[in-house]
Amino acid sequence: MLEIIANVNSAVNGFVWGIPMLVLLVGTGILMTFLTKWFQLSHFGYWMKHTLGGIFTNKKVTAHTSKEDRQISQFQSLCTALAATIGTGNIAGVAAALATGGPGSIFWMWITAFFGMMTNYSENVLGIFYRIKNKDGEWSGGAMYYLRDGLGSKKGCRNIGKVLATLFATFCILASFGIGNMSQINSIAVNMNTVFGIPMVITGILLMILAGLVVVGGIKRIAAVTEKLVPFMAVVYVVGALVIVIFNYEMIIPAFAAVFKGAFGLKAVGGGIVGSGVKSAVTWGMKRGVFSNEAGLGSSVMVHSASNVKEPVQQGMWGIFEVFADTIVVCTLTALAVLTSGVMDLSTGEMISQAEKTALVSESFATVFGPFGGAFIAIAILFFAFSTTLGWSIYGTKAFEYLFGTKATMAYKIVFVVFIVIGATMNLELAWDLSDTFNGLMAIPNLIGVISLSGTVKAITKNYVDRKFHNKDIEPMYSAFETIQKQQLEHALAEEEQEEAAI
Repeated sequence: MLEIIANVNSAVNGFVWGIPMLVLLVGTGILMTFLTKWFQLSHFGYWMKHTLGGIFTNKKVTAHTSKEDRQISQFQSLCTALAATIGTGNIAGVAAALATGGPGSIFWMWITAFFGMMTNYSENVLGIFYRIKNKDGEWSGGAMYYLRDGLGSKKGCRNIGKVLATLFATFCILASFGIGNMSQINSIAVNMNTVFGIPMVITGILLMILAGLVVVGGIKRIAAVTEKLVPFMAVVYVVGALVIVIFNYEMIIPAFAAVFKGAFGLKAVGGGIVGSGVKSAVTWGMKRGVFSNEAGLGSSVMVHSASNVKEPVQQGMWGIFEVFADTIVVCTLTALAVLTSGVMDLSTGEMISQAEKTALVSESFATVFGPFGGAFIAIAILFFAFSTTLGWSIYGTKAFEYLFGTKATMAYKIVFVVFIVIGATMNLELAWDLSDTFNGLMAIPNLIGVISLSGTVKAITKNYVDRKFHNKDIEPMYSAFETIQKQQLEHALAEEEQEEAAI
């Protein structure tokens, strides 16, 4: 039975993450880039000033809401989203891409991230625009809502919107237990056992207790933890990777040369055929970009939608920065640490080391830090993977809430926490493959929603640019429901005027 499930899943997974799907993901980013007039590039300074710069200069960005207010700050929403995206993929995933697709895969990872910035931007814009408040006073937003209330509002699409929203929520819940929980916890347990000799079941129990204290407390408690955990883990890892690169500074230029040569087939990857090498580089680079920042999957928008902002574009800019930080910064530094450390032959793209995934990065760090390199990566995976579990618990909770209501979410949280122990102690090869499939299936309804509502994103962006850059005195586009209420009020007033005129 398990063999049949594995075979079916392999076929589905191959379709979901095949070239057509990757083209659709990148194509959506290209479409939104053109519709927003290359916002990520033309307004680079502006969104950097109002995201990274705002953390240090604007108190509103980091200000906490009151205990009674169920919203979270802009900075907390970013950290919680990054908690879910900066995970083992930034270490093991990049290493796997280099080993299989060669140095050229990094170039295509950058391309995917560049256009993915605008996919993530669009998701967040739609998330804020179509979000609603639940019974607990929390904002609830995401692909479920802009599919149901956005796509569903179009003529003849009401049922289509509802069905796609339900499918997205279902796939999200299933993926949250796999890629968001058991696979992450298993990575921690295996590394802790390998490096420090800690029994896997002990790691699982400890992490279950820690996660239980945080997850059951809801989004505000998770956000309070991630806003401290994410900056710390990201800075420590980035500094460690920078030390490797600086120590091997003579290899920086050859590393970049290998990336560009491998990307365009100027040199065969691993001594193989040029065409085959380019295909492998493109495929693995795109996969790594998508899996790393999750742009197009519709996941992080669920936590961005809980932010205390009114402007959809303002939160959209945090989506751009999220992809930038995750892929352009963290993944690139992982790649450079590997490429400059001497574990790969840059002239041929062949691996000199026999290590795989996290072990490959550990070996790269060991060239400078010695035996401490392996321990450093094990600890980094602990922080990265555990924070991913916290972030994905929100995604699953919001999806569960959409399907079964706010009160039912506590049952989901309890089961989610219990599965942490299961993840630490079981063989997860099939579970990992299944979670990859469900994670990819999330993208299909989400991208349908983004593409069908691309005109709405374009209009909201134009409205914002006209007001902020061209000083036009026009009504802001904050919320779809505010717009509907305003239209209903105007309609009622018009009817009253007609009745008075008739009298």
